[in-house]
Amino acid sequence: MGSGGSHAAQIPDADSIRQETGFSQATLLRLYHRFRALDSNKKGYLSRVDLQQIGALAVNPLGDRIIDSFFPDGSLRVDFPDFVRVLAHFRPVDDEDTGTRDPREPEPLNSRMNKLRFAFQLYDLDRDGKISRHEMLQVLRLMVGVQVTEEQLESITDRTVQEADEDGDGAVSFLEFTKSLEKMNIEQKMSIRILK
Repeated sequence: MGSGGSHAAQIPDADSIRQETGFSQATLLRLYHRFRALDSNKKGYLSRVDLQQIGALAVNPLGDRIIDSFFPDGSLRVDFPDFVRVLAHFRPVDDEDTGTRDPREPEPLNSRMNKLRFAFQLYDLDRDGKISRHEMLQVLRLMVGVQVTEEQLESITDRTVQEADEDGDGAVSFLEFTKSLEKMNIEQKMSIRILK
Protein backbone atom coordinates (compact mmCIF):
# COMPACT_ATOMS: atom_id res chain seq x y z
CA MET A 1 0.00 0.00 0.00
CA GLY A 2 1.27 3.54 -0.76
CA SER A 3 2.09 6.09 1.87
CA GLY A 4 -1.33 7.78 1.48
CA GLY A 5 -3.15 4.70 2.76
CA SER A 6 -0.88 4.23 5.75
CA HIS A 7 -1.32 7.86 6.78
CA ALA A 8 -5.10 7.62 6.41
CA ALA A 9 -5.04 4.89 9.05
CA GLN A 10 -3.80 7.55 11.52
CA ILE A 11 -7.04 9.49 11.19
CA PRO A 12 -9.50 8.33 13.84
CA ASP A 13 -12.86 7.28 12.34
CA ALA A 14 -11.66 8.22 8.84
CA ASP A 15 -14.33 6.17 7.03
CA SER A 16 -17.25 7.62 8.97
CA ILE A 17 -15.86 11.17 8.59
CA ARG A 18 -15.48 10.65 4.83
CA GLN A 19 -19.04 9.33 4.57
CA GLU A 20 -20.47 12.23 6.60
CA THR A 21 -18.51 15.02 4.89
CA GLY A 22 -18.15 13.70 1.35
CA PHE A 23 -14.42 14.43 1.32
CA SER A 24 -12.15 12.13 -0.64
CA GLN A 25 -9.48 10.19 1.23
CA ALA A 26 -6.79 12.45 -0.27
CA THR A 27 -8.57 15.64 0.82
CA LEU A 28 -9.24 14.25 4.28
CA LEU A 29 -5.54 13.43 4.60
CA ARG A 30 -4.57 16.98 3.50
CA LEU A 31 -6.99 18.43 6.05
CA TYR A 32 -5.60 16.13 8.75
CA HIS A 33 -2.07 17.37 8.01
CA ARG A 34 -3.30 20.98 8.08
CA PHE A 35 -5.09 20.34 11.39
CA ARG A 36 -1.92 18.88 12.88
CA ALA A 37 0.15 21.81 11.59
CA LEU A 38 -2.27 24.30 13.16
CA ASP A 39 -2.12 22.30 16.42
CA SER A 40 1.40 23.57 17.08
CA ASN A 41 1.44 22.36 20.71
CA LYS A 42 0.24 18.87 19.69
CA LYS A 43 -2.79 19.04 22.00
CA GLY A 44 -5.03 17.01 19.70
CA TYR A 45 -7.48 19.89 19.30
CA LEU A 46 -7.52 23.47 18.03
CA SER A 47 -8.31 26.64 19.94
CA ARG A 48 -9.41 30.01 18.57
CA VAL A 49 -5.77 31.16 18.64
CA ASP A 50 -4.77 28.19 16.48
CA LEU A 51 -7.44 29.03 13.87
CA GLN A 52 -6.40 32.69 13.86
CA GLN A 53 -3.13 31.51 12.28
CA ILE A 54 -5.01 30.85 9.03
CA GLY A 55 -4.10 33.80 6.83
CA ALA A 56 -7.31 33.75 4.78
CA LEU A 57 -9.37 34.09 7.97
CA ALA A 58 -7.15 36.86 9.31
CA VAL A 59 -7.93 39.07 6.30
CA ASN A 60 -11.59 38.06 5.95
CA PRO A 61 -13.93 40.68 7.46
CA LEU A 62 -16.08 37.83 8.80
CA GLY A 63 -13.05 35.82 9.95
CA ASP A 64 -13.92 36.02 13.64
CA ARG A 65 -17.48 34.89 12.95
CA ILE A 66 -16.25 32.01 10.81
CA ILE A 67 -13.90 31.01 13.62
CA ASP A 68 -16.86 31.19 16.04
CA SER A 69 -18.66 28.60 13.90
CA PHE A 70 -16.01 26.05 14.87
CA PHE A 71 -16.97 26.52 18.53
CA PRO A 72 -20.73 26.06 18.88
CA ASP A 73 -22.24 26.27 22.34
CA GLY A 74 -19.24 28.16 23.71
CA SER A 75 -16.77 25.27 23.59
CA LEU A 76 -13.10 26.23 23.70
CA ARG A 77 -11.69 23.49 21.49
CA VAL A 78 -12.40 21.77 18.21
CA ASP A 79 -11.28 18.22 17.44
CA PHE A 80 -10.48 16.93 13.96
CA PRO A 81 -13.95 15.51 13.13
CA ASP A 82 -15.65 18.80 14.08
CA PHE A 83 -12.99 20.80 12.19
CA VAL A 84 -13.75 18.79 9.04
CA ARG A 85 -17.53 19.03 9.52
CA VAL A 86 -17.35 22.84 9.44
CA LEU A 87 -15.07 22.82 6.40
CA ALA A 88 -17.45 20.41 4.62
CA HIS A 89 -19.92 23.29 4.22
CA PHE A 90 -17.41 24.81 1.78
CA ARG A 91 -16.88 21.64 -0.26
CA PRO A 92 -17.92 22.26 -3.87
CA VAL A 93 -21.03 20.43 -5.00
CA ASP A 94 -20.12 17.61 -7.39
CA ASP A 95 -22.40 16.24 -10.08
CA GLU A 96 -22.68 13.06 -8.00
CA ASP A 97 -23.88 15.16 -5.02
CA THR A 98 -26.89 16.37 -6.98
CA GLY A 99 -28.08 12.88 -7.93
CA THR A 100 -30.92 11.05 -6.28
CA ARG A 101 -30.35 10.90 -2.54
CA ASP A 102 -31.94 8.48 -0.12
CA PRO A 103 -34.41 10.68 1.83
CA ARG A 104 -33.57 8.72 4.99
CA GLU A 105 -29.97 9.89 4.75
CA PRO A 106 -29.02 13.26 6.23
CA GLU A 107 -28.66 16.14 3.81
CA PRO A 108 -25.01 16.58 2.74
CA LEU A 109 -23.16 19.26 4.71
CA ASN A 110 -22.34 21.03 1.43
CA SER A 111 -25.94 21.16 0.21
CA ARG A 112 -27.47 24.51 -0.68
CA MET A 113 -29.66 24.45 2.44
CA ASN A 114 -26.75 23.66 4.77
CA LYS A 115 -24.60 26.35 3.14
CA LEU A 116 -27.47 28.82 3.71
CA ARG A 117 -27.81 27.69 7.35
CA PHE A 118 -24.09 28.23 7.83
CA ALA A 119 -24.24 31.71 6.26
CA PHE A 120 -27.33 32.60 8.30
CA GLN A 121 -25.60 31.80 11.59
CA LEU A 122 -22.77 34.20 10.67
CA TYR A 123 -25.38 36.98 10.88
CA ASP A 124 -27.59 35.65 13.69
CA LEU A 125 -25.21 36.34 16.55
CA ASP A 126 -27.66 35.85 19.40
CA ARG A 127 -28.90 32.58 17.85
CA ASP A 128 -32.56 33.55 18.16
CA GLY A 129 -33.41 32.38 14.64
CA LYS A 130 -33.69 35.91 13.23
CA ILE A 131 -31.28 38.49 11.87
CA SER A 132 -32.14 41.76 13.55
CA ARG A 133 -31.44 45.17 12.07
CA HIS A 134 -28.60 45.55 14.60
CA GLU A 135 -27.03 42.21 13.59
CA MET A 136 -27.32 43.09 9.89
CA LEU A 137 -25.72 46.47 10.56
CA GLN A 138 -22.82 44.82 12.41
CA VAL A 139 -22.10 42.45 9.53
CA LEU A 140 -22.34 45.16 6.88
CA ARG A 141 -20.06 47.38 8.96
CA LEU A 142 -17.47 44.60 9.05
CA MET A 143 -17.77 43.97 5.33
CA VAL A 144 -17.54 47.55 4.05
CA GLY A 145 -15.34 49.04 6.74
CA VAL A 146 -14.87 52.79 6.30
CA GLN A 147 -15.76 52.84 2.62
CA VAL A 148 -19.23 54.27 3.32
CA THR A 149 -20.57 56.70 5.88
CA GLU A 150 -22.54 55.49 8.90
CA GLU A 151 -25.63 57.13 7.44
CA GLN A 152 -25.22 55.25 4.14
CA LEU A 153 -24.61 52.02 6.03
CA GLU A 154 -27.78 52.45 8.08
CA SER A 155 -29.74 53.18 4.91
CA ILE A 156 -28.38 50.03 3.22
CA THR A 157 -29.20 48.01 6.36
CA ASP A 158 -32.77 49.33 6.54
CA ARG A 159 -33.35 48.63 2.86
CA THR A 160 -31.85 45.12 3.09
CA VAL A 161 -33.94 44.14 6.10
CA GLN A 162 -37.07 45.73 4.63
CA GLU A 163 -36.69 43.89 1.30
CA ALA A 164 -36.18 40.49 2.97
CA ASP A 165 -38.63 40.91 5.86
CA GLU A 166 -41.85 39.47 4.44
CA ASP A 167 -43.80 39.23 7.71
CA GLY A 168 -43.03 42.80 8.81
CA ASP A 169 -41.51 41.93 12.19
CA GLY A 170 -38.40 44.04 11.55
CA ALA A 171 -36.05 41.05 11.33
CA VAL A 172 -35.07 38.40 8.78
CA SER A 173 -35.98 34.78 9.58
CA PHE A 174 -34.13 31.85 8.04
CA LEU A 175 -36.96 31.29 5.56
CA GLU A 176 -36.90 34.96 4.54
CA PHE A 177 -33.10 34.76 4.27
CA THR A 178 -33.30 31.76 1.92
CA LYS A 179 -35.96 33.45 -0.21
CA SER A 180 -33.89 36.62 -0.51
CA LEU A 181 -30.95 34.55 -1.79
CA GLU A 182 -32.98 32.37 -4.20
CA LYS A 183 -31.25 33.69 -7.30
CA MET A 184 -27.75 33.69 -5.82
CA ASN A 185 -25.46 30.80 -6.68
CA ILE A 186 -24.66 29.93 -3.05
CA GLU A 187 -23.26 26.56 -4.09
CA GLN A 188 -20.50 28.33 -6.01
CA LYS A 189 -20.00 31.37 -3.77
CA MET A 190 -19.62 29.22 -0.65
CA SER A 191 -17.19 26.73 -2.15
CA ILE A 192 -13.46 26.41 -1.84
CA ARG A 193 -12.02 24.50 -4.80
CA ILE A 194 -9.26 22.79 -2.81
CA LEU A 195 -11.90 21.07 -0.67
CA LYS A 196 -13.04 18.60 -3.36
